[in-house]
Amino acid sequence: MKRIVVISLIVLVIGSMVLIPLLKTDTTTNEVNASGAVFLFKENLAVNYASNVNISLKVVDPEVTKLEVIIQDSTYQTWNQPKGVLKFHLPTEKLLVGTKEIRLIAYKGSQLISEDARLIRVLSNEKPIVLTANVVATTPHNPTHFTQGLEFNNNVLYESTGQNGESKVAKINLTNGEPTLKIGLDANYFGEGITVFKNLVYQLTWQQQKCFVYDKESLVLQKDIPYTGEGWGLCNDGTYLIMSDGTERLYFRDPETFEIKKIIEVYDQFGPKIKLNELEYINGKIYANVWMEDQLLVIDPATGKVNAIVDCKDVIAQGRGTGEVLNGIAYNPTTKKTYLTGKNWSKIVEVSIK
Repeated sequence: MKRIVVISLIVLVIGSMVLIPLLKTDTTTNEVNASGAVFLFKENLAVNYASNVNISLKVVDPEVTKLEVIIQDSTYQTWNQPKGVLKFHLPTEKLLVGTKEIRLIAYKGSQLISEDARLIRVLSNEKPIVLTANVVATTPHNPTHFTQGLEFNNNVLYESTGQNGESKVAKINLTNGEPTLKIGLDANYFGEGITVFKNLVYQLTWQQQKCFVYDKESLVLQKDIPYTGEGWGLCNDGTYLIMSDGTERLYFRDPETFEIKKIIEVYDQFGPKIKLNELEYINGKIYANVWMEDQLLVIDPATGKVNAIVDCKDVIAQGRGTGEVLNGIAYNPTTKKTYLTGKNWSKIVEVSIK
């Protein structure tokens, strides 16, 4: 079911990349349609993180009294009584990686008379290192479990599974892969990622826009929280819940209210990394499954840059059996061991990543 969604996302991303040229001054911007001021570059920019970008603009109407440059809803620069062609420097490390909107607003007195908007795509200036997930050991995994989330808490392994009518949250015996305690979802819900925060287990649903919250000991449902959009993966950094929705965006949410506190976009040196799925927070980094791919991404939560790509081909060869895609990352801070599995896999695989 996710395949249609992802194909649409890929088409949109490819289309947007065609539209976004490299930074280039263009004085052929259609000035006749602007009543106040315009940017003097093509519709979008693609620049590297940590580079200083020179941006030019032109005041078209001599009666303009004030100009403002707004970037992502924050005022970046202001001019009073501006005239002619103006330039300013934009240090991109202040923007982080990802696609940002930049707007030029012109005023006559207190009246807004024109607005010119562009997009700036900030690419990572870092080439990800390539790591390998090496198989250390395997343990059984219930092949009927369509794994959506996997996480340790206090040496207990929790698993969330998907599919309508089969979705559940369970505590798993790592020795035999079977649940020691479980709770099923109503057949109308397709379970997705989970994370354990303090004394609660949070479980996303795919398209039903609802997060279920359980007591971590009993798995008794405590409440549900609505949200907008799709739910894919979930982890936490000790302060925020971190959520994926199948795009390049990761949402940092308040555990109490589920309010979005910040958003990062995940980029490498070429552009956005979409299809981010199951998540795990390990030693200050976000590890993400890429849906339908045999690799993990290691992401800097401060910038969104991809620091490393983890090759999981050997894990898949030894763990999948007749199952489906790789999906499930669990780090046990007690033993400092990392485990991977997948949808309907017959094994959970302990790995060393290096």
